[in-house]
Amino acid sequence: MNLPTSEQAGVLVVSVNGRIDHAVSEEFTRALEPLLARCTQGQPALLLDFSGVVYISSAGLRVLMMASRQAKAQQGSFAIAALTPLVQEVFTISRFNLIVPCYTSVDAACKVLGR
Repeated sequence: MNLPTSEQAGVLVVSVNGRIDHAVSEEFTRALEPLLARCTQGQPALLLDFSGVVYISSAGLRVLMMASRQAKAQQGSFAIAALTPLVQEVFTISRFNLIVPCYTSVDAACKVLGR
């Protein structure tokens, strides 16, 4: 899984696209590993730009939950931005938006998380 990255306002922005379901959850986990390894105190916040994600299953939510736990254990900042309407609905129904900070846009997240 290709996860293009960029830096904006001192935040590492990772573009995620497509479906995040059981078929790609292991690949998604592997792609996030090196990014999460750098998500520590004093390092740039890690922000997942979900504007290109059209679907997420419980397997995808599990990957995000584990990523959030790892970032917290390392005292890093981890968040998600720009949820599409369907993904926003899944986050709201599952109350996942209470587990991981979610922002309406990448710009809004960078204003809060940036240095």
